[in-house]
Amino acid sequence: MDLRDLPSIDSLASTMSSAFDRIPRPVVVAVCREALDHARVEIASGAGADPGADARSRLADIDAARPRTVINATGVLLHTNLGRASMPETAATHLAEFATAPGNVEIDLRTGRRARRNDYLGALLPIATGAQAGFAVNNNAGALLLALASVAGEGGRVAVSRGELIEIGGSFRLPELMRASGAMLVEVGTTNRTRPSDYEAVADSVDAILKVHPSNYRIEGFQEEASHAALAELSRAHGIPFIFDVGSGLVDEEAPWLGGSPRAWLAGEPGVAQAITAGADLVLFSGDKLFGGPQAGVIVGTDEAVERAKRHPIARAVRLDGGTIAALAETVEMYLDKRVLEIPFWAMASASTDMIERRSVAVCDGVNGFEIEDGGSIPGAGSVPGVTIPTKVVRLPGNAHDVWSSLAQAPIPVVATRRDGAVYLDLRSVPPELDEMVAAAVRTATS
Repeated sequence: MDLRDLPSIDSLASTMSSAFDRIPRPVVVAVCREALDHARVEIASGAGADPGADARSRLADIDAARPRTVINATGVLLHTNLGRASMPETAATHLAEFATAPGNVEIDLRTGRRARRNDYLGALLPIATGAQAGFAVNNNAGALLLALASVAGEGGRVAVSRGELIEIGGSFRLPELMRASGAMLVEVGTTNRTRPSDYEAVADSVDAILKVHPSNYRIEGFQEEASHAALAELSRAHGIPFIFDVGSGLVDEEAPWLGGSPRAWLAGEPGVAQAITAGADLVLFSGDKLFGGPQAGVIVGTDEAVERAKRHPIARAVRLDGGTIAALAETVEMYLDKRVLEIPFWAMASASTDMIERRSVAVCDGVNGFEIEDGGSIPGAGSVPGVTIPTKVVRLPGNAHDVWSSLAQAPIPVVATRRDGAVYLDLRSVPPELDEMVAAAVRTATS
């Protein structure tokens, strides 16, 4: 191909628009222009060029990144790459209402005067958690940043166990966030063993004690950590605040809403209510994950500590929008109304293995060569690390790459798991009302 053989931008863009009709025309034109420019450079250097293939490849990358809903059949209930917790339908409805129409975000409809956007959450969260006060910000990292800044202040010293200096997804590191808040890190203990006496040794020279539940890893073997109850008592004795980042948002360690369903997988996960009862000044947790609502960072605790956080300048920088407040409030209402099992995460976690097996057989009706095996669903998103919930999984027949790719190209993509040269489906992470869509995708992928 030489320069005279290159198509016009309009011609190439028309061809590409037909193949990628979901991508806006201006984006297609821009990509085609870049492909033609690159082709001219290649031809001038004596190399070959195929602007059509180049443009198609670039547009395929863009199209693959276009936001769309998928069906999570991986068995990871809170899959970070798939958006973590799905909101309850009523919560999503409230969010949509606030996204498409004005709402009483900061107005008192009785007087017409300005109100505070967290007033309703402030009424709900204490009842749900046992705290004196509470509000919410944009995510749990924001909650921790605000808590440290408001409690310790610029140059304040905060004691943290070396075993809790976590890094989570996206290279977020606790020491870096502490520096951003203005707080100074005071490391205590060792990576695997930190006792109350380690905190006691520095208690008179620090401005706060921080405990972070290491949600995305677990130290096994020769290890020891100071309990939140012991640290709350120590903090009170020395007159310094105690902050506990419980992370995943298990409201109550007993999880009474599970009834007779297995709950051994929750062992060791700290509860918000228990942390408050123990005497933490501030308790922080995610609004999604185990809590099951929209992404948010919830802050509950004493009246004094919560009010100080609400008045800090960072609070405005990390505040929630009206729609997310409405969705989070609906989720808290579900806990208060004892409708927890209507929250998608808890509905999935509490489903019996017998029910999962019956659904699996039905989904594979008419498919030859599938197998039902014992498996373990993963809570996910850094919650309850190292444990699984007993489940049943489907091993599909056929070439793993081809089957997985076919499922992912379904009208609503079905994301499965590939391992040991096969594709597996775990329907625990799939809402039952989507089973027929999974069945259609499976029939196409295995035919």
